[in-house]
Amino acid sequence: MPETPPAPVILGNEPGSFPHSVLAERHPAIVRQVREAFPYGPSQRRALDALLANCTKGVIEPLPAEAHDRDRWKAWGMDAYTGRSWFDVPWLWSESHFYRRLLDAVGYFAPGPWQGIDPFRPFKLAELGSSETDEELAALDALADRPADEQAEALLHGSLWGNRADLGFRLSDAGAEGRAAAPSLVADDSATLWSLLTGADTLCLIADNAGRELIPDLLLIAHLLAHGHIERAVLHVKPYPYYVSDATTADVVDALRRLAEAPGRAAAYGRQLWSAMTDGRLTVRAHPFSCAPLPYAEMPDDLREEFAAATLTVVKGDLNYRRLVGDRMWPPTTPFAAVTGHFPGPVAALRTLKSDVIIGLDTATEAALVAAEGQRWRTGGTHALIQVRS
Repeated sequence: MPETPPAPVILGNEPGSFPHSVLAERHPAIVRQVREAFPYGPSQRRALDALLANCTKGVIEPLPAEAHDRDRWKAWGMDAYTGRSWFDVPWLWSESHFYRRLLDAVGYFAPGPWQGIDPFRPFKLAELGSSETDEELAALDALADRPADEQAEALLHGSLWGNRADLGFRLSDAGAEGRAAAPSLVADDSATLWSLLTGADTLCLIADNAGRELIPDLLLIAHLLAHGHIERAVLHVKPYPYYVSDATTADVVDALRRLAEAPGRAAAYGRQLWSAMTDGRLTVRAHPFSCAPLPYAEMPDDLREEFAAATLTVVKGDLNYRRLVGDRMWPPTTPFAAVTGHFPGPVAALRTLKSDVIIGLDTATEAALVAAEGQRWRTGGTHALIQVRS
């Protein structure tokens, strides 16, 4: 398919837009929540207060000279954006840099007692231990009696709609999860997805959120391994805390323990996954590029080779979708295959819609969505998609 000319990059400088609200409202809310979630000392509290002021009214500043990843961020465009308003640079870049600076503020990377302490962990654990998670795990018992293909379909949709548990999204839009009385798929390539997962060798799954989204992702992987759909799975997570709820290796372990300690069928899934981890059928990868403020079109060669060798790569969630197709204001009817041709192998996107970026819709679907909801359908989290480029 011929290459599609790029659409305009999304910025956050338009008042009233969704990106502007994230920079102006969500990020300050996150700083305040993190500040109160731990008994941080005076130096960290001052740093958080400074970040709160800077991210809304200041300009982008370079990472400290001693930052272990300063050269990496320079390669990712830091010099080009230093001194500019957070609102006037690509939204994907400014969002990512905000979370990197937040980790600096709480001492995540610096030697000392707070090194390696996830500032978002209380929120993740609260969700993982919630009654909603109990109910979802209990539902696995009834699912166990269904035919394998019905189980597979249910687990696929659990992985897809689990993205509504995104903690960062709920910070600025509490109650969005409950509004989806009749959620609908705006694109559904699940038949193609299953055809690629028939006797496949390696599945790469690029995870998005921890907690109530990561558990369905792991359940889907367990089913695919147990029923011979795939030989092995590689779960790509973040190397450090990112976007409030994005999954790290520690979150994977927490999710496995949550499954193993649950009653009924959930515990059996937990044991299967634990075994798969120990014998190498399920591995975890935390590549530095997973936290890059860049689209996957700019991924490094080693990651490109890894995805090229996979039978299929599944890209989960809204942020990874933005990175897959480019964080641009594409016409919604732009073909999915035309924009994802850069990806080095077959790729599938499972995503609930929480930002403006969208491609691969047919004209009738777009018209129906606009007629029913205006532009709210793009960001409300009440619609989802399964898109595949084989």
